[in-house]
Amino acid sequence: MTKKITRVLIANRGEIAVRIARTCRRMGIETVAVYSDSDRRSLHVLECDRAVHIGGSQPSESYLNIEAIIRAAHATGADALHPGYGLLSENPALAEACEKAGIVFIGPPVEAMRVMGDKATARKVADEHEVPTVPGYQGGDQDESKLAKRAEKIGYPVMIKAVAGGGGRGMRLVEKKEDFVRAAEAARREAERAFGNGDLMLEKAITAGRHIEIQVIGDSHGNVIHLGERDCSVQRRHQKVIEESPSPAVDAALRERMGEAATRLAKAVDYTNAGTVEFMLDANGEFYFLEMNTRLQVEHGVTEMRTGTDIVEMQINVAAGAPLTLTQERVVFRGHAIECRVYAEDPLNNYLPSPGPIALFQVPEGPQIRNDLGTYEGDTISTYYDSMIAKLLTWGATRTEAVERMQGALADYRVEGVKTNLALLRTVVAHPTFRAGGVTTNFLDRDLDTEAITAVAVDNVYLAAFGFLALGPRDPDPWRAAGAIRAGGMARVDLAHSGLLHRVQGQREPGTLDQWAVSVDGRERNVRFSRAHDDRLVMEEGDQSLSSKVWLTESGIAVTQGNRTYVLSWGFGEHTRGPSETRKTHVLTAPMPSLVLKVMVKAGQKVQAHQPLVVLEAMKMEHSIEAPHDGVVKVVHCKEGGRVGDGDLLVEMQQDEVA
Repeated sequence: MTKKITRVLIANRGEIAVRIARTCRRMGIETVAVYSDSDRRSLHVLECDRAVHIGGSQPSESYLNIEAIIRAAHATGADALHPGYGLLSENPALAEACEKAGIVFIGPPVEAMRVMGDKATARKVADEHEVPTVPGYQGGDQDESKLAKRAEKIGYPVMIKAVAGGGGRGMRLVEKKEDFVRAAEAARREAERAFGNGDLMLEKAITAGRHIEIQVIGDSHGNVIHLGERDCSVQRRHQKVIEESPSPAVDAALRERMGEAATRLAKAVDYTNAGTVEFMLDANGEFYFLEMNTRLQVEHGVTEMRTGTDIVEMQINVAAGAPLTLTQERVVFRGHAIECRVYAEDPLNNYLPSPGPIALFQVPEGPQIRNDLGTYEGDTISTYYDSMIAKLLTWGATRTEAVERMQGALADYRVEGVKTNLALLRTVVAHPTFRAGGVTTNFLDRDLDTEAITAVAVDNVYLAAFGFLALGPRDPDPWRAAGAIRAGGMARVDLAHSGLLHRVQGQREPGTLDQWAVSVDGRERNVRFSRAHDDRLVMEEGDQSLSSKVWLTESGIAVTQGNRTYVLSWGFGEHTRGPSETRKTHVLTAPMPSLVLKVMVKAGQKVQAHQPLVVLEAMKMEHSIEAPHDGVVKVVHCKEGGRVGDGDLLVEMQQDEVA
């Protein structure tokens, strides 16, 4: 019997809540948002038909508070609840609470969530139904020393995983036995906070494999189909960064085998609604079951673009009791789709999150470009939640077309006020290994480094910046902002990139307005500058012409040439610190507002360089503050369980004289 759903409470926040609301609106279904103290003006609150405040900024006080969420559903007359992804989406207690309250849960049955949501139990089910699994341990002995012995027996490298985990949390890759206990303790802490369950399991790590997942969906009438695979091999900290469908490594025969294994597993637990079966594909083309995510995936959009479906709509219809209208034979795969996750984080500083206000937020638009947004210009990125702010998706008839479209879209993406991973995304999409379809899960660690992400800008970039200023941008006096000197047709500006300062100075040719003799760090050029539409700058040198897109930022100037964007800052003084220089410090401060999880040292203790001193939590991730050199701890200024602000003093150290 089909139940009519008229009002859906979205028990989530950010991008996914906005995305679910979009489908509900198209289906004529009203939406209810829930929000915490720090999310009062968040985009998902603005996009839904109504909103209910459910508690404090800490997730445990709001988005993880099942009672508050059910009360909000009752208060607004919501007859269904969509959990999104993350937070409570894979917690069977929420599904049970909905069932008791007479609210339709837009997700799988409680028992299927319970079985497949526990990684150890899911592995047993996979083994029983002849779905290959990675060698490992998923027993009840949880003592760190006993787990360490199990790890030795499995053989390093080993992956530690939270049995109730997801999204890369409670997961650690351990290369050698000396690091095991510390990694296990950190994984357990993270798992307990994120999922309320600190139990761990071990797997043999396939370090140069591909992460392939199969999208499945089933109904309550016994039908289960799959919508093909997604390749999620570009990862940092075991969290996905770029996903695509189809996988460059999967042919039709392998797709059929993996799809059949995924649907067989789903049928084994009477699975309904949307879910994802994740596999690791090794270099020999053999695949191994990793886990099943009993929810909607972040990257579901690439499957939608490739199959012409709306998975959220399918979820809602299945939850209402309707049978699937799509059979496996009628699933049509078209072209290629790619997704890039845009995070407020600094790839050059160990992916440290970058909370704060967004001063500028402009996304690319055009045919076959999709933006799933979780924020807006003027919004503030909170320290309490995940750092993903948006997703950018492109489609092409071929993979090459989809990649080229993504390159162009990333070049047009502008975010200011917080650091983002846009430079990383642009670098990956332009990288020969990615373009050739050869990426594996160790790609970011193996093939990319700081130099690759922050490749030194070429002279043409500095010339374009100079020309933009010389022609007079809309800023009333950019030369003064840049610290430039003008006299008798001469101009100079110092621009910094990747910690290095470059001096650009020029002399306008007598009797002209646009012809300049310009030098970059003493390298002279003779260039004519002119402006076209949309802040386009044209540089002509001899019989060659180069177009650039140039605009002012809060702290400097940005230049896009081709599909690459360079962000330059105003330089002051004779030089800036180069990337190879390091400054020994005796004071360690908090990089952002954080919760102090663990203080690992005390006053008077001797420490070695890179030894962890304090462990912080911000934006749902742990961050270890390490000793910059050998020395002695003088004073510890923080306490476990306390909160610290951006720049607050954590530890004072005395450096060893030998160092």
